[in-house]
Formats: sequence, structure tokens, C-alpha cells
Amino acid sequence: MRGVEYRGLVRVEGPVVITGRGRNAGFNELVAVYGRDGGRRLGRVVDMSADWTAVQIFGSNTGLSAEDSRLEFLDRPMELRVGKGLLGRVFNGLGEPIDGSGDIFSSEFMDINGLPINPYARTYPRDFIQTGISAIDGMNTLIRGQKLPIFSGSGLPHNQLAAQIVRQAAIIKPERQSGEQPGAEPSGTASAPGEAPFVVIFCAMGVKYDAARFFLDDFEQSGVLANVAVFLSLADAPSLERLVAPRCALTAAEYLAYRENMHVLVVMTDMTNYCESLREVSSIRGEVPSRKGYPGYLYSDLASLYERAGKIKDSTGSITQIPILTMPNDDISHPIPDLSGYITEGQIVLDRELFQRGVYPPVAGLPSLSRLMKDGIGPGMTREDHKDLSSQLFAAYSKVRQLRNLAAIIGEEELSAGDRRYLRFGETFEQQFLSQGETENRSIERTLELGWLALSELPRDELLRVRKEYLEKYLDPLMQLPP
Repeated sequence: MRGVEYRGLVRVEGPVVITGRGRNAGFNELVAVYGRDGGRRLGRVVDMSADWTAVQIFGSNTGLSAEDSRLEFLDRPMELRVGKGLLGRVFNGLGEPIDGSGDIFSSEFMDINGLPINPYARTYPRDFIQTGISAIDGMNTLIRGQKLPIFSGSGLPHNQLAAQIVRQAAIIKPERQSGEQPGAEPSGTASAPGEAPFVVIFCAMGVKYDAARFFLDDFEQSGVLANVAVFLSLADAPSLERLVAPRCALTAAEYLAYRENMHVLVVMTDMTNYCESLREVSSIRGEVPSRKGYPGYLYSDLASLYERAGKIKDSTGSITQIPILTMPNDDISHPIPDLSGYITEGQIVLDRELFQRGVYPPVAGLPSLSRLMKDGIGPGMTREDHKDLSSQLFAAYSKVRQLRNLAAIIGEEELSAGDRRYLRFGETFEQQFLSQGETENRSIERTLELGWLALSELPRDELLRVRKEYLEKYLDPLMQLPP
């Protein structure tokens, strides 16, 4: 029977308790667990068989015993209280306010597991987002409704890059696309006149307090704190809270995007900590491990988070995701970045070598990509030459990397004059195009101008990926400038 308390547990295994199966218990159903100390803990059903039910506890199991504990199945999934009052508030990983201001004023709740989006209801992302960062705008363009993760490593400035994107991201108003609501206005966090700001959902999972404090201080100093909802599950919080925190954050994003028609930017850090918690729970449940001990369902679990980004018909709102993950040992083939790359629409990869040479942001030119870039650039979006210029920059920089490897073996003086021009292009590209300050907000026109300036280091007959009319229009004026 529902609503009836069940006394006694079969066993307690860390954060998972096993009980005799409750009648009609459902997967992911919310459960209240009471210990002999009288404390109430929340949990959820994570596994079932004909004879028993496994309940995952969100918090400490101190005070729980097999004989004296009681469970109550609450006949509902875990839910988040939603409303416009979400903005400007700080919550823990379970969606409970921790800023001392009490619950938000709303009687509406939403299932944190979300609802599957009918693929037919999705609208293809096409609207260019100007981040003000040349390495992204010029070569790995971010599109509204896209999920574009940052692949980083320990000690690299991924938090600074994410904060800069939040401060500067502005959506350039495009020509109206098919299926888009007439009169729908694009938005961004930039200060462009007449543009409404992104609202930001920031979710921290297992990060240190100083990392969370960095984001909060940055939001406050940049004046966007009132448009941010923060979900914090820090390193000292129960590890299982990390599995719930991103689902609460994305539920808040779905409410603001699809109910309130806002443009929502979701920043989630660090997805590696989330996956470590998933591996911990899988081990406790005795599941057969897959690569490096992670559960075999790691792919589908990550997809259940990443696929909650996008745009849908009959709503002018959108959800754009920037998950941040630190690659263990800088290994891009590790299961976490490997599977994330399959699910998301590209990745921004940070390069340790560029970072050590003082380049900020140290965005690796070749491993980084945006799979939706081709649909968000060009006339009416950015500029007509954007696609050709980006393609030529990728090709030329690829040759630079090959020549640097060769020069390390035979010496730079043994290279031909043409090869040394490519090396000069590489220096110009890295120091002028890629490198910029943490507060420098470049327009797309400035980014493309710097791209042409870098290409001016190369012989004209080497620029085979750019149409002749673009060379005459954008490159030739640069070649005529006095040195």
C-alpha cells in the first residue's frame, strides 16, 4: 500500500539501503528514510527485484540500522519548486535554498528527471552567439541551443574561460529562420543596447569552495548576479548529491526556457566529479564495470543530461549548455571526454602547451570543433567570408604543427623559406588571433580582421580554400598597408 511506512532494512551498504520491496514502488520514486535518531533523510529508488528494493540516500547514513530504521515511499519522483523567484538565489545540490531567504514563492513543482523531448518538436539551432572570444567565434562558433563542452585539465583556466563567456556572450540578431516566431528577439549577456540578457544557471558538482566563490564573485562584479540561479554541491557535500545537482539545475533551466520563454545558459562544472560519483554508486550496487570501472550506462546517463539542451517549437526560449570537464591526465580518449564528444555538438579543448607559453585562452586549434558552426555563420549571421577564412586558418595551422615537429628534429634553419613563413604565420595566429585578455571582448568583425592579418603572412597562392573575391576584398587591402 502507498503511504504506509515499512519498518526494518535488509542491510545498509554505504549510501544505499536495501529493503523488502514496497508494493507498487517505482523507479526513481522519492523515499523518506527515518533512523533511530529520528532524523529524516531523503532518497530515491535506484534498483528493484521481485524481493527487494535498493534506495539511494542523499546524505549521511549515520544513525541508520537494519532493525530500527523506517522507510516511507512518497508516491512521487524527486521534484524542484520552480518559479521566477529561482533567479538570484543559491541552492544546494538537492534544490534546497541555502542563502537564508527561505523557499521561493511558488506552488509549482517539476520532476527533476525532465520529460523526453519529441525530436519532431525540436527546432534546429541556427542563431550565432558572439562570445567575444576569437578562438570560439572565429573557428568554433557557439550556437544558441547548442551543447558545447570545455575539455580541460587540472590547473588550466577553464573556469576563467567559462566566466568570460557568461559575461560576454551576445546573440547577433539573425534573419528570421523558418519555424521561428515572428518578432522573437535574440538575447545575450552582453551589454548590447536593446538585447535582453541570458539568464544563467550555474551548477557546481564536487568543486572546491574557491572555484564556486570565483564564479559567484564574477557574476556579482559583472552585474549579472540577479539573473543567475546557482546550484552548489561542493566537495564537502555528500557525493551522491552530485548526481542530483545537474538534474535540478536543468529542471530550473527548462522552466525558465520553455515556460517563461527565456534564453538560458547552463554552465556545469565539473562533469568528471559527476561521473566519479556515478562510478561510486555503481560499485556499491555491485554492477559489472565497463571501461576504467565506470558503469556501462555512462553514455546514456550523460546523454540524459546533455540532451536537455536545445530549442523547441512553440517556445521562443532556448537552453545552451557549456559543461566543463577535466580530462584525467589530459587524456582526451578517457571515457568521460570520449563519450561526451559523441553526445555533444563539438568541444572546446584547452591545450597545456599553449597555456605554458602564456596564451590565453589556450584553445587548441585542431582538436576543437563546433559541429553546428556551418549553420550559424555566413551572410545575415556573421559575414560572407567567415566559412572560407575559418577553413583556411585550420588548414594552415595544421601545417604549422607538422613543421614544428619537423623543425624539432632537423632544426628551423634547415627549413625552406616557404616553411619559415608558415612558422611566422603560426606565431602571429597564436599571439594575435588566439591570445586575448580575460576582459577583452572582440566583435566578430575584429575577429575576422585578425584572421586575415594572420593569413597575410602566407603566400597568396597558398590560400587555396578562400574564394578569389574574398582575397581581393579582405586580404589585398591588408597587403597594401605600410609595414
